[in-house]
Amino acid sequence: MFNRPFSRGKFRKYQKFHSNRRLSNGHNQRSKKTVNPSLYISKADIAPAEEMAAVKNKFTDFRIDQRLKQNIFNRGYSIPTPIQDQAIPHILSGRDVIGIANTGTGKTAAFLVPLLNKMIQRNNEKALVVVPTRELAVQINSELKFFSKSLNIFSVLVIGGASINRQLSELRRNPHFIISTPGRLKDLVNRQFIDLGSFQNIVLDEVDRMVDIGFINEIKFIISRLPKVRQSLFFSATVPIEVSNIIHSFLRNPVTVSVKVTETVRSIDQDIIRFKNKEDKIEKLQELLRREEYKKVLVFGRTKWGVERLSRHLSENGFSVASIHGNKTQNQRLKALNLFRLNQLQVLVATDVVARGMDIEDVSHVVNYDEPESYTDYVHRIGRTGRANKSGKALTFVG
Repeated sequence: MFNRPFSRGKFRKYQKFHSNRRLSNGHNQRSKKTVNPSLYISKADIAPAEEMAAVKNKFTDFRIDQRLKQNIFNRGYSIPTPIQDQAIPHILSGRDVIGIANTGTGKTAAFLVPLLNKMIQRNNEKALVVVPTRELAVQINSELKFFSKSLNIFSVLVIGGASINRQLSELRRNPHFIISTPGRLKDLVNRQFIDLGSFQNIVLDEVDRMVDIGFINEIKFIISRLPKVRQSLFFSATVPIEVSNIIHSFLRNPVTVSVKVTETVRSIDQDIIRFKNKEDKIEKLQELLRREEYKKVLVFGRTKWGVERLSRHLSENGFSVASIHGNKTQNQRLKALNLFRLNQLQVLVATDVVARGMDIEDVSHVVNYDEPESYTDYVHRIGRTGRANKSGKALTFVG
């Protein structure tokens, strides 16, 4: 049952309240460095093929609808990635699954393909996909649209930074998929716009990242309101103790699929840049960006304010640059990402909102202008380059 949509004034108060709450929970707070700089240094070493998990199937081998197979083929896929190869059969058989894999390994298709097949067979099925960031939600929704073409299967994004009234309107259409971030989802559940008890299929994706950025209470809230009879899918790159506790409350007799081989992508050259002071730091960054090989550069900063200042400074000095951080609207963030993807920007300056799960082709360099708060964050940041068996470079500024 739906309540009336927010008025503009009420929605602004809602945004302000949740922004202040996230800050009070420790979001975007600067913490002491915890990473030994020596871990930022490593020469590229392409892993030999025999170290990768063997793939046993083709997409044509899976017991899925022929129309779905055609959409997969039209997307350019024929051979599944290891996580897809191992997870899809278990999900098709109805098992709960724990998927452990590095970012950029094809986890999205690993759960979308079998869930879409289930909905083709039973049109009353509904799926909830919960992810840590708006950008990842948008990316998953985009993939879903490709795979579900002409199947009459619909989805809605339930995320912050976008029109809540539009989301409520789309929810009234009773979509098959809701793809959501935890904060907005919890709020709409509390307001009785979404009934979590009506979802037979649940996906928690990038769970370790959701815990890292302070959504553990929202995750517990969501799990507590799910129906007992459901299929639950859990994907994470790491399993710290908080995530392990979530697993026990979320999954029933799960099968674990792990294709994680190494902590970092071996195809990435990693090094550090020493700097003396703020002026030296910005000068060295600009010197790097003027080099010909720095064609598509993702620069990470720790705070939204620092990211915005850096982006403006680079723009004033002649670089084609945009920024992404928590103070940007969803449209501004998507526009910046799309321009970067289309090679219309040389530099994208961002907080860790784009460090996980984002698939951006041909990023030549990742530059950690501010050091990450943890080694796990470092791994995910540099994972934006050196993708799809291509080489990449990652540089970290160390004072």
